[in-house]
Amino acid sequence: MNTRAPAAAPQSAPSAPQPATIRRRLAALVYESVLLFGVIFLAALAFSLALHARNGFTYHNLMSAWIAIVAGVYFVGFWHSGGQTLPMKTWRIRVIGPNGKPPSLSRATVRYFAAWLWFLPPLALHTIFHFTVPHTLVLVAVWFVLWVASARFIPGRQLPHDRIAGTCVVAVPR
Repeated sequence: MNTRAPAAAPQSAPSAPQPATIRRRLAALVYESVLLFGVIFLAALAFSLALHARNGFTYHNLMSAWIAIVAGVYFVGFWHSGGQTLPMKTWRIRVIGPNGKPPSLSRATVRYFAAWLWFLPPLALHTIFHFTVPHTLVLVAVWFVLWVASARFIPGRQLPHDRIAGTCVVAVPR
């Protein structure tokens, strides 16, 4: 008769978070763009009503700045408070800082401004060289593909704006 107690199951050490796949990040980006459309629509509506703007050309630059601020508050707020927006929760990904927790307010803000690099270089070329809209759209698409492809060369397969901000997008386990 065996009187020894059964051996306890070995405790597995908590593993380091795994980087989120590019596919999952892009799926969250598509969902984010749909949700962000509503946020920007409401911000633009509130702006137009408050300033009695009758068309899109009235206060155009001021409205652009307002929308960038609203989007910044949206993203920075969610990233700093819990590391996730609603689409990120749906696709089970999270932004973390170097300590494994949601990024600090300053890191989340740097990430927001660095994320504009997804769009600003081709849009700046549009303005500088007076490209047509179809040419600019092709340029944006090529830049987008290059931006995403660059993750293959960055440790942890992070995108450049995460590298700049010192953040990481990781998969959230079920």
